[in-house]
Amino acid sequence: MESYDIRAYAKINLGLDVLRRLENGYHEVKMVMQTVGIYDELALRRTVGGITLAVDTGEIPADGNNLAHKAAKCLMEKYGISEGIRIRLKKRIPVAAGMAGGSSDAAAVLLGMNRLFGLGLSGEELRKLAVGIGADVPYGIMGGTALAEGIGEKLTALNPAPDCYVLVAKPGIRVSTRRVYEQLRLPGPWKPPDIDGMVAAIGGGDLEGMAARMGNVLESVTAEKYPVIRAWKRRLLELGACNSLMSGSGPTVFGVFAEEAAAGKAYEVFLEETSCSPKDRKGRRGEQIFLTKFRKAC
Repeated sequence: MESYDIRAYAKINLGLDVLRRLENGYHEVKMVMQTVGIYDELALRRTVGGITLAVDTGEIPADGNNLAHKAAKCLMEKYGISEGIRIRLKKRIPVAAGMAGGSSDAAAVLLGMNRLFGLGLSGEELRKLAVGIGADVPYGIMGGTALAEGIGEKLTALNPAPDCYVLVAKPGIRVSTRRVYEQLRLPGPWKPPDIDGMVAAIGGGDLEGMAARMGNVLESVTAEKYPVIRAWKRRLLELGACNSLMSGSGPTVFGVFAEEAAAGKAYEVFLEETSCSPKDRKGRRGEQIFLTKFRKAC
């Protein structure tokens, strides 16, 4: 095999609770993660030597600071791969949006190189390797619906979340995950999301029960700084969403809809109100709007 093409799917957080700050600077979390049908495209090809990364946008680095590059380097050093790898990355997942785009790209590189070089590594082996690259990278290997604990690396696969339609709306701003966690004050005055109740609702196929328990404690930081987040959440509810939430550290928000017609109408309204082009779903101020669905684990 000389080349391998793979998609890297974005994630949203249906529930995100931060339990405590750890001595190493990380945070212990308890989250429900969900893959959605928004993806980057990666083309991997064997070359003579070294790592070459080409990206179709100037928004992200194309050197060793890119998680996809770090994943390739990690795998090559760990397993003594003497050949090189060329990676072409077509970016579609919004950048700095709380959707783990960089982590998903890194996971896709690990999965793709495993196939390309015939390493025969299991999903569990890849997830253990992925922890050293980034906290969300192990989930990118698993995908689907999962409970994430620890710093995000302790994963439990869940039953697929109830089928629904998801409107994803990213304002024209970028947010640093590190800074959001640094500014989070623990303990907070908020009521923590009912993660266990959400897991039970998902297990029972209860969309309303799942939606009712959606919550994200990081909104206490990001939404305070950017009022558009709460404004767009309210708008999603006005347009018929079962519930709406900020994903990860933000600023992306999403709404879950039980009916396709309501989701489609809300999508058209958001495109119009943000002046986003229906062709590329991008606005003049950097907004990005998507209508998608949950994606099951591969």
